[in-house]
Amino acid sequence: MSISKKLDRVYKSAKRIALDDASRIIIMSDCHRGDGSGADGYCKNQNIAYHALSHYYREGFTYIELGDGDELWANRRFASITGAHGNTFELLRRFYVASRLYLLYGNHDMVKRGKRWVDANMAAFMRKNKRLPLFPNVPMHEGLVLTYKGRDMLLLHGHQADFLNDELWRVARFLVRYLWRPLELIGIRDPGNAQGSHEKKLKIEWALGDWASKKRTALIAGHTHRPMFAEEGEPPYFNDGCMVHPRCITALEIEQGTITLVKWSVKAHMDGALYISRSALAGPRRLPLA
Repeated sequence: MSISKKLDRVYKSAKRIALDDASRIIIMSDCHRGDGSGADGYCKNQNIAYHALSHYYREGFTYIELGDGDELWANRRFASITGAHGNTFELLRRFYVASRLYLLYGNHDMVKRGKRWVDANMAAFMRKNKRLPLFPNVPMHEGLVLTYKGRDMLLLHGHQADFLNDELWRVARFLVRYLWRPLELIGIRDPGNAQGSHEKKLKIEWALGDWASKKRTALIAGHTHRPMFAEEGEPPYFNDGCMVHPRCITALEIEQGTITLVKWSVKAHMDGALYISRSALAGPRRLPLA
């Protein structure tokens, strides 16, 4: 199936969510929450991520996670991830209880598309030696469509434009789990992944942007780990970046009928005290986007 047809399929089958100027949405992806080991890319930014998510919870935002939230290629057991990042999952549960949580699956957590796996693993988790509810009966989405004043924005992970990580994802998972994860533990990175290959990023971005341009429908994705923000006149392709940058996390905020690309990072006061800061990288831009 061609990339365009795959994206058409996701678009047609996606749950639709209506927005207005009072809506507050925070879009993140590619957290790659792991087991707390040296191969866990989320660890270095977990405090930044927790602070940012706490802010968005307090301010009434709905959290949309665009896939690869959990690193389920390198890690077999979801319980090892919830065990390493229990405070994060407690916070995500608060979004869930408030009906302000939407979860999409990506290539690294593709197993979440199976309801049996989700029911067996995501309904509850161990926290402080107690089994507590987590996300019972949570729906997992391949895509979502946000609508604003009659115009659509398609949200998906983006692996649909990446042959190896979509149709051959089991092969890619095998390579990550049994070849690259042991090497990553000693500091050697996988050179063939979407976020590591510049040529591969460009190919994926072009395919997603081409679909958005031809369909005159904004598309918001993750997967490549590279933040993108389309300006007026450009193909309406946006990317929220990821949570595993060396020094920051990035996200897309939607509020008051606008979209903004933001960065959260650690900064220092003149006296050396550290603090977590939010800054705008691009925008705000008025909706609709196409």
